[in-house]
Order: sequence, then structure tokens, then C-alpha cells
Amino acid sequence: MTKEITHRPAVGPVQQLLKKSKQGPVFNHYPDYFYSGFWIRFFAYLIDLLCISAITGILLGLPANLLCWNKSTDLISIYGISALVIYLAYFILLTKLNQGQTIGKMIFGIRVVCFTEVALSWKTVLVREGACRFILRGSFFMLGYLVTIFTPNKQHLGDYFSDTSVVTINLVTAREDFSEV
Repeated sequence: MTKEITHRPAVGPVQQLLKKSKQGPVFNHYPDYFYSGFWIRFFAYLIDLLCISAITGILLGLPANLLCWNKSTDLISIYGISALVIYLAYFILLTKLNQGQTIGKMIFGIRVVCFTEVALSWKTVLVREGACRFILRGSFFMLGYLVTIFTPNKQHLGDYFSDTSVVTINLVTAREDFSEV
């Protein structure tokens, strides 16, 4: 009698070990109700757009009138490129330097957190607020924000690329105070 021995390659366990080592530690993991929904993020974004238009009007309005620039928002024009730089700089700088908050997020008590870092790094902020906001600002691509409604961690497409989400600060503070008692 010959005994058949089937050898299974050790691919499964090795792949699981590789996946675990790539993932790294998880920071800022909250229950589902801590994540900010679509509408509160939308209204914070509208406040941010008001702030950006005010800054753009102040910084570009006078030079545009003096130099007779066409105030076109096309990317081909000087005014359009300058307005885009202000738009992206607003989100990048405020998010990084203000612990994940822009003015709109401050008003509504929400902030950006990263799942893989304790504090937001420049790399994370540049991907989320720079590259992804640039892509998602187009009219068709704005639909990428609607994904927030259907995901458990309330992430839009830019959040997926940067491993981030937006949480409600009051709930996070209440949880931290509760755990200290």
C-alpha cells in the first residue's frame, strides 16, 4: 500500500504574515457613529469655499483689476492657476498645521484623522488635500464625495487613497473623558 501524501504549499500562511507586516499598527479607530457623515462635511466644505473665495478676492482681485487680467477660472489663465494654488494651499496648510481642521471643520467640530498615523504627516495631507482635492474638484469627479454616504467609516475617494476619515470631535472627547474615569 502506498500512502498518498499531498503537499500543500505554504503560500496561505506566508501571505497572511506578509499582509500583517505591511499593514502596520492601526491608530484612530473609532466606532461607526464617531465618523462625520456626508451633510456635515458638505456644509463645512461650503464654509471653506466661502473662506477661499474671500482670500482669492483679496489676494487676486486687486492685482487682476490693476493688470487687467481676465478673471477666468480656466486652468490656462494666470488667474485660474493662482486661484487653484490658493484653493489647494488653503486645504493643505490648514489641515496639516491645525491638526486636521480647516475653518469649516472647526465651525462644525470635525477633523481629519489617519488610520495609520497618530498625527497627519505631510505625505498624507499632500495626497488627501492636494492630489485628491485637485482631482475631485471637477464637476463629474465631485461624485467621488458621494461615496461617503455608503461606506462604514464615511470615507470619500480621497480618504481611501490616504487612509483617513473625518470624525466628530465632541464624540471623541466624550469617549476619552469616559475612559479616564
